[in-house]
Amino acid sequence: MIVWNHRSPSLEYAPMLADCPGREIFNHLTSRWGFLVLLALADGPLRFHALRDQVEGVSEKVLSETLRTLVRDGLITRSVNPTVPPQVTYALSDLGREVAPLLDKVRNWLAWRVSDVLAAQCEFDQRGTAGG
Repeated sequence: MIVWNHRSPSLEYAPMLADCPGREIFNHLTSRWGFLVLLALADGPLRFHALRDQVEGVSEKVLSETLRTLVRDGLITRSVNPTVPPQVTYALSDLGREVAPLLDKVRNWLAWRVSDVLAAQCEFDQRGTAGG
């Protein structure tokens, strides 16, 4: 069993290992919706519907599940204002603010290189080879 000490990470705690708990967190960070939710919240706190509108294409059910997962991971916070109805606001936590710039670098890379990737896909598809 891998034991994690946040003050001195060991080489045993590595995402390349099948039983590494970091893999699950990595999946949460890099999932389609987790990635986009964290980027959306990098601009500041948002209420549920504003977040849903900003992350186009996500269903309310999937957004709720994603938010619950990211709150559980400590990457975002959920604040409830006791009004009627209650107003719920989501924001990046300290951990979320730490990782958001790294995710933003991936977003920026995509902005610069998406045309190159699309060209590579087109070339691959035209060759009709499956690769492997």
